[in-house]
Amino acid sequence: MTAQQPTEAMMPRSYPPEFRRKVLDLVASGRKVAEVAQLLGISDQTIYVWRRQHLIGTGKLPGTNSADQSELAAARKRIAELEAELAIHRRAAELLGEVTSPEGGSRSSA
Repeated sequence: MTAQQPTEAMMPRSYPPEFRRKVLDLVASGRKVAEVAQLLGISDQTIYVWRRQHLIGTGKLPGTNSADQSELAAARKRIAELEAELAIHRRAAELLGEVTSPEGGSRSSA
C-alpha cells in the first residue's frame, strides 16, 4: 500500500491579508458568516478563525497575537536547535573522556 499524495483539497490555502481584512469587514457590516463564506468560496470555519485572531490582535479577546505566535515559534525552534547542539557536545565530551585522560593524569612509567 502506498501513501496518498497530498491533493489541493487537502492542503490549507493561504489568503492575502487584504482579502482577510475585506472578509472581516463584510462580516462586521452585518453579513452572516455562512453567506460571506459561500459567496467567496471559503470555509465558514476559516472566517471564524480569522475573526478570533483579529479580536485577539486588537486586545478584545485574551490570547497570543499572530506576531507573538511567530516569535514564540521561532524561539522554540532555536531552543530545540541549541539543545541538540548541546547534546552533541556532551556526547563528544563523554567519548573524548573515555579516550584521553585529563591533564596531569598521565600514567607514570613504573
